[in-house]
Amino acid sequence: MSSFAPSAMTSGPPKVATTNDTASRAAPAGSVPPVTAAKIADPLRQSGLNMPVALRHRFPRLATSSLLVAGDIAGYLIAYFALLSFLPNGSEGTVLERAFALAALAAIVLYASAGLYPGYRLHDHEHLRRRTIAAFKVAVLAALGAILLPEGERLLLAVIGFLGLGLIVQPVMHWLARGLCWRLGIWGERAVIIGGRNLTPALMAHFKDHWQYGIRTEPLSSDTSEVSPDGAPSIALIAGDTASLVADLAAMRRKFAEVILLSDTPSLKVSGLRPADVGGEIGIRLTTGGSSVSSDLVRRILDLAIAIPATIVIAPFIMIAAAAIYAIDPGPVFFRHAREGLSGKPVHVLKLRTMYRDAEQRLEALFRDNPAMRAEWLTHFKLKEDPRVLPVVGHLLRSTSFDELPQLVNIIAGEMAFVGPRPFPEYHLLAMDGDFRDKRRSVTPGLTGLWQISERSSADLELQQQLDEFYIDNRSLWFDWHILLSTIPAVFKRRGAY
Repeated sequence: MSSFAPSAMTSGPPKVATTNDTASRAAPAGSVPPVTAAKIADPLRQSGLNMPVALRHRFPRLATSSLLVAGDIAGYLIAYFALLSFLPNGSEGTVLERAFALAALAAIVLYASAGLYPGYRLHDHEHLRRRTIAAFKVAVLAALGAILLPEGERLLLAVIGFLGLGLIVQPVMHWLARGLCWRLGIWGERAVIIGGRNLTPALMAHFKDHWQYGIRTEPLSSDTSEVSPDGAPSIALIAGDTASLVADLAAMRRKFAEVILLSDTPSLKVSGLRPADVGGEIGIRLTTGGSSVSSDLVRRILDLAIAIPATIVIAPFIMIAAAAIYAIDPGPVFFRHAREGLSGKPVHVLKLRTMYRDAEQRLEALFRDNPAMRAEWLTHFKLKEDPRVLPVVGHLLRSTSFDELPQLVNIIAGEMAFVGPRPFPEYHLLAMDGDFRDKRRSVTPGLTGLWQISERSSADLELQQQLDEFYIDNRSLWFDWHILLSTIPAVFKRRGAY
């Protein structure tokens, strides 16, 4: 699995940096690269706190975990006050409050046992999965208690509502707590990068941009002086040509608490890589994306359960948008375009028309007069300043992705799903290699996807392919739910949408 996998607020792996920084050259064989902390800013030292080395080692993790626990407690308090007006008075209300407190305590204990404090190097869909499972376990315990208590049915419904509301609020509080830890300089585990030329800057930029993953990277220092135990990073990230460093792995394991060999780098993608345990032997395995019949059935049921009522709700707004389109450029207000779907079958994607009816002629004229625009098109297959787009209403519909909502009809028809690789036009697919096109045909195209919640239109062809490959190789119901929930804030931000 790629070490550059996108997280709840991340995008895909970065492209190779073009710097000629020689400080990032691979270490010579036969020697363990020295790691120094001379240039590392330690927030504890800067604050003037004088504490034992062992405590200084543990303090960032303990402080981060404490703030995250406090965030979850705050989430449950918000859920309690939201339900307060519905709680009965007197002794019955007191019993419910105690049940809420026990349920919250049990859930937080299960969160801790699931490794969510601090939860470094867990993707957001994995956080969602573990939290949901913990809440479900508490609900099952509450159900068992309700069977033994008189009028336990009311107690059970109240506890389930409390846990469900907390599950909705807690990700927001978790995000705030995690951001506070980052600003305080205590979020993440320190890691030194040992990589070949040009890899170190790209890796450092990636982990800085995606700090939520919980790795604080530092470059390999050329200073050969010995360092104090509390000054060295605890993780070594080895990238690039690792063959020359194989002999040093034992020594590196003594020097670092953890050594990570990056199988995927910004210039090399090994798709579908998984660890394997064969009779106690350590190995790796290459897998292909796939899903069981049961998970596909669950996806289909959920798609219909969301798409049918959503279509009824937004139909009036689509009609208003259609009227605005017709007023600016009379003609058909809906646009159908053949795209490639599951198993290569054509899908006639339905959209609101956001361009002039003579859009193709306008595009050809633009390319003749402006070679820079042609180069932008060949990179992204989109234009930031597109003369084909209808004024005001066209830009508004595209920036909010509202023009895509008629594809709910495609979802109901079973041609598309809510989450999956976007169905691209043929000219877009022709720029991709055949193996990748075959992989895309293995899954149902989606209304939204990993690309849409990360880079959107800012991603070039290579990054679009990497994001789609990562999703296909790692798709799951939890990943789908994470992408679906993350689409809402991505749409409101309008970043990279035009």
